[in-house]
Amino acid sequence: MSSKDSFFKYITESNTTKGDFIPIGAAMLDGETLTNAFVKIPLKTMNRHGLIAGATGTGKTKSLQVLAENLSDKGIPILLMDIKGDLSGLAQPSTGHPKITERHEKIGLPFEPKGFPVELLTLSEQDGVRLRATVSEFGPVLLSRILDLTETQSGIVSVIFQYCDNHKLPLLDLKDFKKILQYATQEGKAEFNEAYGRISTSSTGAILRKIVELEQQGADLFFGETSFDTQDLLRIDENGRGYINIIRLTDIQDRPKLFSTFMLSLLAEIYSTFPEQGDSDRPELIIFIDEAHLIFDEASKALLNQIESMVKLIRSKGVGLYFVTQNPTDVPEEVLSQLGLKIQHALRAFTAKDRKAIKLTAQNYPDSDYYDTEALLTSLGIGEALVSALDEKGRPTPLAATLMRAPMSRMDVLSAEEINTLNAHSKLVKKYNETIDRESAYELLNDKIEQAEAKELKEKAKKEQEALEKAASKKRSRTTRTRSSAMNPIVKVLTSATFIRSVFGILTKVMKK
Repeated sequence: MSSKDSFFKYITESNTTKGDFIPIGAAMLDGETLTNAFVKIPLKTMNRHGLIAGATGTGKTKSLQVLAENLSDKGIPILLMDIKGDLSGLAQPSTGHPKITERHEKIGLPFEPKGFPVELLTLSEQDGVRLRATVSEFGPVLLSRILDLTETQSGIVSVIFQYCDNHKLPLLDLKDFKKILQYATQEGKAEFNEAYGRISTSSTGAILRKIVELEQQGADLFFGETSFDTQDLLRIDENGRGYINIIRLTDIQDRPKLFSTFMLSLLAEIYSTFPEQGDSDRPELIIFIDEAHLIFDEASKALLNQIESMVKLIRSKGVGLYFVTQNPTDVPEEVLSQLGLKIQHALRAFTAKDRKAIKLTAQNYPDSDYYDTEALLTSLGIGEALVSALDEKGRPTPLAATLMRAPMSRMDVLSAEEINTLNAHSKLVKKYNETIDRESAYELLNDKIEQAEAKELKEKAKKEQEALEKAASKKRSRTTRTRSSAMNPIVKVLTSATFIRSVFGILTKVMKK
């Protein structure tokens, strides 16, 4: 048996599955594609997370597109982070090309152009379904980690949330949270001191500065109502295909704090609301995070710990996370070790640092008798990748240099008119795009402060009135005493004892006569 025949047998046997799967291409040996030597990804292990990596222009986005399309066809919903703006074309069928036909003939798979059910979502004011969450839904722990607070400052945040719970003050947006922080050290200082102990103004000032920093990256658009219900990510269309939910992030590339804030809130919400799946035959939801380094580059240690924990725990909910980035070293080792599927496109060795990264990347893949992995990483062509997945028993499949299949949908962005048409037919746009600013902590605290001030003014006015009346009473009393002491001289003479004795003397003499 030739080495080509033995390799074909090796690949086909190791990619045999009992359950459903996605064929993503055909294996290659010595630069030649082996037709029908399909490289398969079992649906059963797609909740074990994954990585799509490679230098710019090597085909990462197209690999993401292929996975999303095939998952949708299997009835599995998708959530995509579209940083570059080139994934909206999933909604329209491919226009086809002779090179695509040739590629698929080599692979041994038919090519069928088709569009997919797409929902456009947005964190900003771009057209699409508005994604929001309330401050209360974040909770004190996650909010403290997002803001990178100290232990003391985190304790104050917990106290603030507890006070709002006890006094039924809804924390919906950032202005609510800023207002209660100010109230705790100003108008409500005595109330907080009595119930929770002294709260330092320097600590609340530091927290406020962190919130302002978050606001400057556009977080005020994200926090508020109507909150997005993660169950709306699980929709299936009338043909049984999963919706591909695309978050348009082209305008927040320079705002990584907002991006990581959203991601952490989303994962936390999914984890808390999705039921446990155990070892099911298919995932409930697959999330692709493009330009994943945006999450990790700006993340604090506390935030990284939160991400690592979520990656480990969320797969039990039937959710798979797929990180898309240029180099595997962009992803922390603790996260990288949890990723079952690895699709590695070509890397470029321009510098000593690049060569070191390639060497480290090669060590992340199973050893192979057929490939020099380190050398192959720099010689792969566009649309070719090294692939290693997990089989249905959770074991790594043999490393395969793979000619990747082409996307069935358009490999380009939608026009403005196409986007408007898509949004016009969206049920979720109608559900979430109305801005609601109901009475919350900000308004309730302002009312409370106004009532307290009005009461204080009333009491002050009452005390001033009482003081005036008291002063007037004293004045009247002094006037009476003055009048009585300054008696009329005539009356004083007529009522004097001397005058009375004289009168009586005269009367006595008159009567004797």
